[in-house]
Amino acid sequence: MTAPTTPTRTPVQSDGTSDAPTGQAPGTALHGPVIAWFDEHARDLPWRRPEAGPWGVMVSEFMLQQTPVNRVLPVYEQWLARWPRPADLAKEPPGEAVRAWGRLGYPRRALRLHGAAVAITERHGGDVPTEHAQLLALPGIGEYTAAAVASFAYGQRHPVLDTNVRRVLARAVTGVQYPPNATTAAERKLARELLPADERTASRWAAASMELGALICTAKNESCHRCPIAALCAWQSAGKPEHEGPPRRGQTYAGTDRQVRGRLLAVLREAMTPVPQSVLDRVWEEPVQRARALDGLVSDGLVEPLPGGLYRLPLS
Repeated sequence: MTAPTTPTRTPVQSDGTSDAPTGQAPGTALHGPVIAWFDEHARDLPWRRPEAGPWGVMVSEFMLQQTPVNRVLPVYEQWLARWPRPADLAKEPPGEAVRAWGRLGYPRRALRLHGAAVAITERHGGDVPTEHAQLLALPGIGEYTAAAVASFAYGQRHPVLDTNVRRVLARAVTGVQYPPNATTAAERKLARELLPADERTASRWAAASMELGALICTAKNESCHRCPIAALCAWQSAGKPEHEGPPRRGQTYAGTDRQVRGRLLAVLREAMTPVPQSVLDRVWEEPVQRARALDGLVSDGLVEPLPGGLYRLPLS
């Protein structure tokens, strides 16, 4: 069956208005309903509370990359209790950040967050910088994280494009089921066009559209009947055509190098003294894959080899 034609996106004018006729996805007409929905339905998350401060927001953004909220919450609370300011983390060896990261996955994020804390302490007197350019200059921080911290911590006007926001824009405005696998220039342009002119409204829109993607406009089993912009959604209006690109497969974990790396790190996190090679050899039977995983951890700076076949989390 031929898929319905993708609706043409209505241009947003430079003054923030749209000339879209009623019933089409009109760009800025999305702001009000989505923000009103967010005001009523937003989850009470600790990094959204005033006491979290910019550092709490930054920690959450590092942890939430590719990791669901329910797994982040306990680690986040423990992290902030132990290291309430960047300088507190900066004083510790990077291996302690890896240890505290626990089972969140993608542990290089812990090293990057530690590096950012050191840079904040050395360059900015221990305060998370307010300027987007300064945030972007910190080690381990890319465009998304810099924009998210500037927006969520300081209420600034920046396009914040995570997977959830990209999916909302793909469906509501572009009329397709899923965004491309990697963020495109066209997506960035669209996100900039849709930014409210007012800084406070822009930062609320960023948080609200992200929450909408997380709770309503989900990757599977979307809840269109509860969506505040269902009547404005281009994908809904087109009959919800199915994705036409390559099949979108979830990431596998069992049997991969990621699983082996995780098991090796689990042993090292539990140990307070260097661990001999013989202990690490017990975590995985296949020697070639086990050696490859361990070499990768050393190469990534997550594990430090010592003389005598010993290993530990990094001290520097």
